[in-house]
Amino acid sequence: MSFPQFAFNNVRRNARAYIAYFLSSAFMVMVFFAYSVFIYHPEIANNDMGPRAATSMQVAAYIVYVFAFFFVLYSISSFLKSRNLEFGILSILGARPGQINKLVFLENMLIGISAIVTGIAGGMLLSKLFLLLSTRTIGIEDLPFYWPIKAMLVTSISFLALFLVISIFTLLFIRKNKVLELLQGNAKPKKQPKASILLSLFGAVLLAVGYFAIRVELTPQSIIIAAVTGIAGTYFFYSQLSVLFIRLLQRNRRTTWRGTRLLWVSEMSYKLRDNSRMLFLITVVTALASMGAGVVLSINQAGRELYTNNPFAITNTYYDTSSVEPDRSVIYHELDAAGVDYTETRIDTLSGSALAGGDQSNYLPLMSLPQYNQLAPLLGLPAGNTLGLNEAILILTKENKSSDYIQNHMITLKEQPAVSLAVKKNIRTDSLGFQSATALLIVPEQWMETLRVAKSAELGHEVQPAVQYLYDVPAWNTGSLPTPSSPESIAGAKLSKWNDDMSGNSGDDFYLESRANNYILLKQSTAMLSFVSIFVALIFSVSSASFLYFKLNSELATDIRMYRALSKIGLSTSEMSAAATKQIAILFYIPIVVSAIQSLVVISPILTEAGIKNIIEPVLITFAAYLILQSLFFLIAKSRYISSLKKMMV
Repeated sequence: MSFPQFAFNNVRRNARAYIAYFLSSAFMVMVFFAYSVFIYHPEIANNDMGPRAATSMQVAAYIVYVFAFFFVLYSISSFLKSRNLEFGILSILGARPGQINKLVFLENMLIGISAIVTGIAGGMLLSKLFLLLSTRTIGIEDLPFYWPIKAMLVTSISFLALFLVISIFTLLFIRKNKVLELLQGNAKPKKQPKASILLSLFGAVLLAVGYFAIRVELTPQSIIIAAVTGIAGTYFFYSQLSVLFIRLLQRNRRTTWRGTRLLWVSEMSYKLRDNSRMLFLITVVTALASMGAGVVLSINQAGRELYTNNPFAITNTYYDTSSVEPDRSVIYHELDAAGVDYTETRIDTLSGSALAGGDQSNYLPLMSLPQYNQLAPLLGLPAGNTLGLNEAILILTKENKSSDYIQNHMITLKEQPAVSLAVKKNIRTDSLGFQSATALLIVPEQWMETLRVAKSAELGHEVQPAVQYLYDVPAWNTGSLPTPSSPESIAGAKLSKWNDDMSGNSGDDFYLESRANNYILLKQSTAMLSFVSIFVALIFSVSSASFLYFKLNSELATDIRMYRALSKIGLSTSEMSAAATKQIAILFYIPIVVSAIQSLVVISPILTEAGIKNIIEPVLITFAAYLILQSLFFLIAKSRYISSLKKMMV
């Protein structure tokens, strides 16, 4: 038998141990190849969204490649540690260190090349489906199938180099132990796991620092501090805090010494310590992927709310108005061409600032009461009654607090500090729709002129209110979301293009906004990110399950000896199954729970700062998907693991 045949037989006979690692590697190759098929498609440059989508997928491909490097490196180093007994036997039979190195190199390359071939073959079978899904999700024209020669070459060379470098690098992991130590393999008795109280407290302090750093003030520095302390604290949580908790639990005899509880609780202290690095890695990777998915879902949901809460299909704002009526014939033409009835409403607003104590002030636009009463029915707001000279109505959205503007039931404007306005009514609404401001002050008409004169005197030139023309199209207010081919989206895209073309080329300072066009652009961006992140998250999930499966398989021989000995003194098969299931469930689900908590802690203040309030639901949706996928892997791993144990029970 030749040396390559010997390496091939080693891989074939250890198929149960290698299968999860092989399939995970092949899946990463397949996803990388699928991204490459899209990136190097010859017609991608002909689509408006094509180059942006290709760039996003290129970034995703880099993420997959970097993660594949660390995944393969960690997996191979773990495989080598589990093969000490085999290396010891080969050394007794006369194998030199160089020959063992050659054997390991050939085995790694054999698995790597097989994973590359399998991944590209699977990618070729699914490439048409991938192109179809990607184009439909992103919202661009369908891309036809082609023979992706360049994608095949890039994928093959990239992963061949990856497996080659790691195969050479991992030879350093083969420790030059004595033969006796190698022969003992993993059968050496384990020391009782111990946790340092100081390190446990240090880990708890790191987690607390990370929590308060991102909660007190959101800055780039606080985010970096929260990330560093949170990641470090997570490691100490698994390596120290969790072990300390198990040790304390074991001391409580009333809780622990019942049935088989002592068995699996005691065993968990060993498994948590032995798998602390792996659980730490899975938690960090899952948290990062889930944060990205949660942010995308939150932004997408916020975009839907912005569309549904805005009753006006088109908003045209003129910032520097004059006595000449602005030309709006292009808007009329597009709406008439769409064959819809519409109403045009004009409103005038003046920018102001409400004093909020000290030198602080918050932006607060003003509108006259007559114009508000004209606008209120369209916004679904109550009409205002008559106002006294120094009275006002404050309209707030859910993003703001009344204390940001009202002090002692009064509002004092920075532009007119001598006179304060009494707040007669405080109205809450989900969104003002026609403007990005989160609050609006309704004042008597004479107050608008008073403030305009005051601002003109302060700035040294004539100040005019900003004029907005709002277009309500009943036929488009159906409650359903627009599609790229809907009449509203087509008209909105044309008007938005006209606005971009006229920007800077017209004497008027204006800005046109289409709610449908804004929604479609946001949806395309989030859809592209969602599509990319789905496959990246799948890789993380599959790889995490592969890590756990391998660790269970590597510890199987030790667990078989333990459960076989326990079965001789009366442990039943059902009791063994229950104890083993609880241990496996903790290993599979504790990273999901910890990463879910971390994701909520981190993205909650970030999205709140961005004005997105609905945070918990997208995060829960993301982790529900992870939970379902992880449960599937858990059932597969549990059934195979317990099936192997049952065969050895007395």
